[in-house]
Amino acid sequence: MRIDLLESTLKELNGSTADIEASALISVDGLLITSAMPQGMDEDRVGAMSAAILSMGERASRELARGVLERVLIQGANGCIIMTSAGPEAVLTVTARANAKLGLLFLDIKRAAQTLAQAL
Repeated sequence: MRIDLLESTLKELNGSTADIEASALISVDGLLITSAMPQGMDEDRVGAMSAAILSMGERASRELARGVLERVLIQGANGCIIMTSAGPEAVLTVTARANAKLGLLFLDIKRAAQTLAQAL
């Protein structure tokens, strides 16, 4: 079943490194498709913010002639949020620890986004 593949892909992504704390697949409308998030995270809020931020990133990339958007990275004192497209209809959002090795995360996230895009 398709939802099983989506869920297993997120769980596999989360298990690929201890640095990933949560992941979610969100429609471009901001609706949660599936997630692997700890209890207490507001899924609706994550969905709405992810869709809005990725949309703004795509617009900025286009308007400032930076080419096709690959990812949006938000770094805070307590960690980072990485968003990338998972096909034309979805956004993959990942939260990670502050000391995460970003190069490895980007690679794992890119692979997961490709798998998710194919499954959608």
